[in-house]
Amino acid sequence: MTGDRCLVTKYIKTMEPIIKHTGIVAPLDRANIDTDMIIPKQFLRKTGRTGFGKNLFHELRYTDFEGTKENPDFILNKEPFKKATILITRENFGCGSSREHAPWALADFGFRVIIAPSFADIFYNNCAKNGILLIRLTSNEVEALFKEITNKEGVKLTADLPNQRVISPSGKEYNFDIDPFSKDCLIKGLDHIGWTLQFEDKIAAFEASYKKDKPFYK
Repeated sequence: MTGDRCLVTKYIKTMEPIIKHTGIVAPLDRANIDTDMIIPKQFLRKTGRTGFGKNLFHELRYTDFEGTKENPDFILNKEPFKKATILITRENFGCGSSREHAPWALADFGFRVIIAPSFADIFYNNCAKNGILLIRLTSNEVEALFKEITNKEGVKLTADLPNQRVISPSGKEYNFDIDPFSKDCLIKGLDHIGWTLQFEDKIAAFEASYKKDKPFYK
């Protein structure tokens, strides 16, 4: 068990915390983007979390099934948006199936923050567990950000998680809500396993005490 815990701890330490993130923002002006559009079913055969970035938005990014011909009109195929780390989009992002490959693909591409008026609940929770900050703003606030960044190359936004605010290129601030547990995990760079391992000493002490008091249980 100790060896397994060491492996998990080593993995958790590779998760990058989100505190105050500034990055290029890519506008994706579509509502109801489901998880099959984020990453189609034919790419779900792997169980590791890496290597899915090239398959992100496959049907939008490529003009052929094999993914060898880029669609020149898609935002993520253009410079400087190929290096975007913030995505802004419309309502109900991440609807559809509960596949965890969707946040894996977004994270593997490089996205750390996604802004939208609403997200599917399971997708929202999956992203929080995989180090992606999802920010809900009102439809009017999202529209204002779209107007500020559309047709401008290399525009950057700042997501300030401790203070729960988004800072636009013009300096305008938008406040957002987030549950305290998700906020704490994202700031520390922990998923649920990593959060639990903070109490490893207490868990070990409980196990030792339990075995001593109840030796007939194994």
